[in-house]
Amino acid sequence: MHKLLKDNPGEQALLLGNEAIARGAIEAGVAFTSTYPGTPSSEISLNFFQISKESDLYFEYAPNEKVALETATATANCGVRSMCVMKHVGLNVASDVLMTLAYIGVTGGLVILTADDPYMFSSQNEQDNRYYGKLAGIPILEPSSVAEAKEMIPYAFELSEKLGEPVLFRTTTRINHSTAPVTLGEITPRITKGKFIKDPFSFVTVPAVSRKLHVKLLANLKEAEKIACSSPYNYIKGSGSFGIICNGVSYGYVIDAVRELDIEEKVKVLRLGFSHPMPGVLIKDFLKDCSRVLVVEEGEPFMEETVKAFAQEEGLTFPISGKSEKLFSRLYEFDPAMVRQCIATFFSIAYTPSEKTDLSNVPQLPQRPPNLCAGCSHRAAFYAVKKAAEGMDTIFPSDIGCYTLGFLPPLSMGDFVVCMGASTGTSCGFSMVTDSKVISFIGDSTFFHSGISGLMNAVFNNHNFTLMILDNRITAMTGHQPNPGVDMEEMNHGGYNPISIENVVKSLGVKHVSVIQPSKLKKSIKTIKEALAFKGVSVIVAKEKCVLYEKSLKQLKEKSFTITDKCKNHKTCINELACPAFFIKDDKVNIDPAMCTGCAV
Repeated sequence: MHKLLKDNPGEQALLLGNEAIARGAIEAGVAFTSTYPGTPSSEISLNFFQISKESDLYFEYAPNEKVALETATATANCGVRSMCVMKHVGLNVASDVLMTLAYIGVTGGLVILTADDPYMFSSQNEQDNRYYGKLAGIPILEPSSVAEAKEMIPYAFELSEKLGEPVLFRTTTRINHSTAPVTLGEITPRITKGKFIKDPFSFVTVPAVSRKLHVKLLANLKEAEKIACSSPYNYIKGSGSFGIICNGVSYGYVIDAVRELDIEEKVKVLRLGFSHPMPGVLIKDFLKDCSRVLVVEEGEPFMEETVKAFAQEEGLTFPISGKSEKLFSRLYEFDPAMVRQCIATFFSIAYTPSEKTDLSNVPQLPQRPPNLCAGCSHRAAFYAVKKAAEGMDTIFPSDIGCYTLGFLPPLSMGDFVVCMGASTGTSCGFSMVTDSKVISFIGDSTFFHSGISGLMNAVFNNHNFTLMILDNRITAMTGHQPNPGVDMEEMNHGGYNPISIENVVKSLGVKHVSVIQPSKLKKSIKTIKEALAFKGVSVIVAKEKCVLYEKSLKQLKEKSFTITDKCKNHKTCINELACPAFFIKDDKVNIDPAMCTGCAV
């Protein structure tokens, strides 16, 4: 039995934040779950996927977040508790659904988890998705710990059903990827089948209906604010005149800092776990007895702006601050030392930071930037393109995936990356206004996610570029999740219908479509040259399994190569291919047998 299915209330378990969130949903009786995988949220969906294979929980990997939310929107409006999981930038894709879904509402609980990524550990931006909750007019919940994340999920479902609205459950990387003890609760039985009650004047958003629905949404938001004022996740700790308002992981840092600075008698802390709509009555009451207030929140000044507005309404003129040059930045993550220093600065508390350990005598560790794995088929594909396009003036639009790392020297196969699927659309633009040869890269999962529309645009408008679809047979970067092109039988899962990328491309009207196995370098270079010579849109499908995925399926043949006397020690393999299995010893190239996969490139 999956560990998250154990019905042992009161038992403690050591869980990753994402496991705790999944467990909270199981305890809440979630019956339908959907996602497009994205770090730092990926383990939530992985656990749902595993659980669905041994229970009546339904889970699916959707081609993108928009589709994932659309399916959950329908199931929730049949009265079935549903959850849709995505990383923060995924909500951009799903926002078209979200904005109108807020008008329609739900009849069964719907929790939309958005995993924000301060410091951009694995993302192209660090957008603060609390503004989506404000824009849509729906409640936002933010846990401050792993244990609270588990406890808060059932509350989110109850809140959703009470208001008839989806609830945005916002986490950050520190919550998702921390591990902590969690007390298990009772599992609510799942209701897997619902009924859709037709009511077109509530569900069909033509203008006349939407005008009525907007009135309902604002009434729900007003009710949500009342609930927020008495929510168990919004509370005050302490009774001093120095006020601190905080949310999320910042709360733990604040409590530790107040204790370590020995100012517990001087400070009161307002923790907001139900952070939108902001609880006006609670905040105004909190402010009345303060002499100054510091708002501690990672990301944007979301709470700070509202707190200042409430203070103005009450005629309060004492200092309220948060984001400033001398205090907190809008950039990156916070840490305990930073929070301690800013609290001391704002409240004029004597504070001497701990002396840093002297590391002057410690040898510097070599840098280890992210790198394509040894034997990665993407490296061979990039090398083949580089050889085929030698002498050409090129532009390389790329996309989101492992292959994004191809932009690094010596491969240097990436000139422009915006968002998922943008390589096809940006290729259209580059090919129209420059004389450069445009060669773009997109992964198999990303192509299904949002690359098809750009390719369709290219065919319809007769653009001229070459697209290489890097089909490594899995969604690799986020942890080997399936996508519509994956053969699920290889993973011992039946009931799926894989979709051929080549057939999709041909059905769009692309006239020149070819398939290569990147590790077969000579054939690949020849095929790529033919595609580059074609006038119009040409597509190359570079099809070869991710070596890590192949290894997990026990399909990788254990073999490695050694350097023979034929090697002239030109170091071309290192200077142009840069496989991490190569290393220099005694000024000669060697191959690490522990890393080499025997790709033969």
